[in-house]
Amino acid sequence: MGGGVPLPEKKAVIMDADGVRRALTRITYEIVEKNQGAANLVLAGVKTRGVFLARRIAEKLCEVEGKAPPVIELDATPWRDDKPRADDAPLPPTDPRVTGATVIIVDDVLYTGRTVRAAIEAVSHMGRAGRMQLAVLVDRGHREIPIRPDYIGKNVPTSREERVRVRLTEVDGADDVQIL
Repeated sequence: MGGGVPLPEKKAVIMDADGVRRALTRITYEIVEKNQGAANLVLAGVKTRGVFLARRIAEKLCEVEGKAPPVIELDATPWRDDKPRADDAPLPPTDPRVTGATVIIVDDVLYTGRTVRAAIEAVSHMGRAGRMQLAVLVDRGHREIPIRPDYIGKNVPTSREERVRVRLTEVDGADDVQIL
């Protein structure tokens, strides 16, 4: 192994692969219910794992509604206020699919809200959405910014010392959610 920082010890698996699948299915049906279908939706997955979650939700929306909404890969890094950024970091181009659409920002874990705030700014730079919604696989609390998700896979009360790790097959070779 390399000389990187070791991960904290795993305390508990709070969602297995079936739990992740069920949570995404529930989120999909809630999206359909709240938006009276899947027309005029765009899913904006926050890199990295949010992109794969958004793709899975798009596939499920296709199964339910017969059409998959487009998925945008969203890099919110240039708008983060809590991390350094290079002055020459590229900004996303405008995207005509965003203008007037209901954009659902998809992320794996909602913690302080700073990533979501940055993602909202990134989407706004791409075009003027008709409205924005937020879907997260895990909401662990501890907000620093007043942001509330519209769709939640699982609420997980944690301490600030704990970490939540989402693993997805596309990135990590397995689907689960762990508390470290």
